This record gives sequence, C-alpha cells and structure tokens, in this order.
Amino acid sequence: MLNTRKAGIVGCGFVGAACAYTLMQNGLFDELVLTDIDRARAEGEAMDISHGLLFARPMNIYAGGYDDLTDAAIVIITAGANQKAGETRLDLVKKNARILRSVLDELKKRNYGGMLLIVSNPVDILTRVAQQYSGLPENRVFGSGTVLDTARLRYLLGEHLSVDSRSVHAFIIGEHGDSEIAVWSSANVSGVPMHEFCEMRGFYDHENAMREIGENVKNCAYEIIERKGATYYGIAMAVRRICEAVVRDEKSILPVSCALHGEFGIDGATLSIPCIVGKEGAEKIIPISLSDEEHTKLHYSAEMLKGIFAEL
Repeated sequence: MLNTRKAGIVGCGFVGAACAYTLMQNGLFDELVLTDIDRARAEGEAMDISHGLLFARPMNIYAGGYDDLTDAAIVIITAGANQKAGETRLDLVKKNARILRSVLDELKKRNYGGMLLIVSNPVDILTRVAQQYSGLPENRVFGSGTVLDTARLRYLLGEHLSVDSRSVHAFIIGEHGDSEIAVWSSANVSGVPMHEFCEMRGFYDHENAMREIGENVKNCAYEIIERKGATYYGIAMAVRRICEAVVRDEKSILPVSCALHGEFGIDGATLSIPCIVGKEGAEKIIPISLSDEEHTKLHYSAEMLKGIFAEL
C-alpha cells in the first residue's frame, strides 16, 4: 500500500538536493528517501538536511535504495547529466534517456505503483520515455514541464509592470526549452488583458516588449548556468508546488509535461500544457485558447519533440 505522506527522490545532485530541502521546509511529507548511485552523496545530503529539522517540522529523511521507494506515493526523478554551458537541453537526451531507463528498470522490478514526477532534462522527452517504459498510467507519469518557465514569465512581467507577479496570469507552453511559446493572446493581469494593462502603466511598444520578455524567459537558464554552473533553486520550488497540488488534491492548473491525444490537433507527443493537477496526477488537459500563430508554434514544438523522441 502506498504511503501518501512518503516521497522519494532519485538523484542527489544540485537539483535533487535542492528539491529535498524545499520539501523538508514545507512539511508536505513525513518521510523522504534520497536515492543516488553515489550512496555516500545521498547519505551526506540526508544528514545535512536532517540536522536542521529542529527549525522545521518532524520528518524522517534518509538515504535508501530502490527497495525503500516501493511504498512512496510519489517518486521525483532528477537523475541525469548536468547541462553544461553552451549545451541545449536537447543535447542531453540520449545520455539521460539511458539513465532514466536504468532507474525505471529498478522500479519495475519492484512493481512500483505510485506516481512519477520527471524533472531531469530534456523533461518533455524524458517524460515521454517514462510514460511508455514505466508501465504506469499516463496521468501518473508527468514532468515538471514549463512550471518554472511560467513562473519566470510572470516574475519578469511583474517587474516590467511594477505589479505583484501573483496577479499576472500567463503561461509558457510547448517544450521546456528553445521552442517554448509564451501565450500572449490570453495573458492578463487580474482579468485585464495584457496590452490594456501595459498601456495603463505607460507601455505601448507591445510587440518589442513581448519579444524581449519571451527571449529573456527562454534564455534565463543559460544565463544562470553561465554565471554559477547550474540551476536548482527555482526548479526545486516548482517541484514543491507540483507536489503540493498532488498531495493536497488541489486541482491546480499547472503547465506540466503530459501526453496529448488529439488536444490542440496534436497526437503522440508529450509536452507542457496547462493541466489540472491533483491526487491522480495530471488529471485533465485544459484547452486554453491560442492565436493562430501560437497554435502553429505549438505544432512546431510538438513535431520537433516527436522527431527527437523517434531517434531514441
């Protein structure tokens, strides 16, 4: 039987460790298992985080193996090679697909029946691999997708407009990567269309502003990697947000990596689309309205991802 208050993290690099830390901080789980090919690394991260539990909430966090994951409600997979400066997320696909399959082999041997949250990059393609290889229902295998990209977009728009980013409503969809799409056609600030709100704040050069902000969102990860070698805090907070939606059955709408079967005229691709996220995972895709240009770009992103997946 699955323990709804237990989670596992496979991969204890920068991202996995940051995820463990953020999950410890908000008290979502009572038990957290850290698994890594480098057992000592997992033990060190578990010890380090555990020593601060006095300042958080009671929790059992420890290093373990795949046998310890069998009853976890959700397993978060961050294992994979790091993205290097000058390297795109798609450059990682073949080596990280091999790593992911090795993880899934271990889980399948133990008849794991919980939920998989894929975080390793390129997340959309690896989520597709996991959906087809894990044997679990598709709704219970999904990726972190463009949840972080969307947060970046809303943050930058909030800065641009001098308004609380929590009042900004906009999505990044498609690939978590170079072909991602900012959905400007339905973007708004507390119900006020984006162009109208921009003019209220004294901004009228809409096309150039949208292009610049969209490019900034797309290039954020590359800029962080160039400066500090890796990105991990932002994605860790995005993972925490996704886990909150699952554990609390919030039915939150988040742009996670999920499989499309005819939605938006796309079939046989896994990419990031707003979806209702709750206790059953990625429960239902939301058919948000897109402009003709956004629709075309989404199809391009889907075909590009399908082509790369086919090469695997």
